[in-house]
Amino acid sequence: MRKIHDISLTIGPDLPTWPSDPSVHIERVSKIEEGANANVSKVEMGLHTGTHLDAPYHFLPDGARLESLALDVLIGPAQVVEVPEQFAEINAEVLRQVSLAKGVQRVLFKTRNSHFWAEGERAFRPDFVGITQDGAEYLVEQGVRLVGIDYLSVAPYKRSRPTHEVLLRAGVVILEGLDLSQVGPGLYHLICLPIKFQGVEGGPARAILVEESAGV
Repeated sequence: MRKIHDISLTIGPDLPTWPSDPSVHIERVSKIEEGANANVSKVEMGLHTGTHLDAPYHFLPDGARLESLALDVLIGPAQVVEVPEQFAEINAEVLRQVSLAKGVQRVLFKTRNSHFWAEGERAFRPDFVGITQDGAEYLVEQGVRLVGIDYLSVAPYKRSRPTHEVLLRAGVVILEGLDLSQVGPGLYHLICLPIKFQGVEGGPARAILVEESAGV
């Protein structure tokens, strides 16, 4: 027996987006009720909308593009780490307290951000919890290859570049915009695949966690 947790955000016009990013617009351009052969829709949005991956090119001018991300990093054992709600950011000291599993390569952080999704928050929240530069350096030192978080950026608001650069220069894949509100801490099997856009710095993804009865 296994349980599958969908940890992706549903993309729609009410979904919060980064302040400088395009909002979501979905339009049905062919309609059966108007005589069309089939229903067809189009979508306009930024590539960092909802649950999405950051490729190195997002912050590194010569970095790898989205289609170059190694699939083996995006599929495999992962640890969901619950960060106590009193912490406003995830720094190296916090990471020393939360007990990362030995040898873990994929870490998803569940913070107080998850309440935003559970409560249906429609406005962007600049007070979200993010990972600081020294926290990113700690994760790289531990050999982590994928870092996920339950809001639209892995880094604290207005401090995006240092954290992103540390992780992306080290080849760490960044997974942002996770909905971990219904997932408890522990070990799972992560499957997370982005849409294969060519030559871009990031893209939306469907992410799931598989909970095996006998572990991962």
